[in-house]
Amino acid sequence: MAKVVLAMFVSLDGYIEGPDGQFIPPAWSDAVGEHWSGKGLAAARHLVYGRTNFEFNKGFWTSSEAVGMPQTEAMNALPKTVVSSRLSGDPGWNGQVVRGEELAGAVAALKQSVAGDIYSFGGAGLANSLMALDLVDEYRLMVLPQLFGDGKRLFGPGLQPLALKLIETTPLDTGAVILHYVRDRA
Repeated sequence: MAKVVLAMFVSLDGYIEGPDGQFIPPAWSDAVGEHWSGKGLAAARHLVYGRTNFEFNKGFWTSSEAVGMPQTEAMNALPKTVVSSRLSGDPGWNGQVVRGEELAGAVAALKQSVAGDIYSFGGAGLANSLMALDLVDEYRLMVLPQLFGDGKRLFGPGLQPLALKLIETTPLDTGAVILHYVRDRA
């Protein structure tokens, strides 16, 4: 059975966006490419997105800016599920749309049918929905050496306590650290 991996980068103070929705990407290096995107894309066989992040990534990975990047082929080829109440029909980019109320059933079906990992790059809304339904099997968080001070938090209020087990830490040459946890269901 496939597992769901929530992979997101987060500031040291817990934000995935800066003030006013500002996108603040991590500093990039060969080590980040190898240990973050390279490792994730090597294991991923399906991607799950929220609508906003899907549209952002679709726009980037299908643009001329992404031509020649090592991740482009995999990002464009992988099948994707988009959780959205606004989209309908075929969203393109190998995507299919599911409604939020269909999330648990859609993830259960993916876990049975996908041979490999199911990666969720979120947004916060999708991440919190997955966590609230206890659908995440592994957490891969790149903690950035920055304090955003404000913005959108990854872990919103009202989440139920979940036990996690640390299985790997990877310090990067940019000052970021990748923390890899599995859901401890014992």
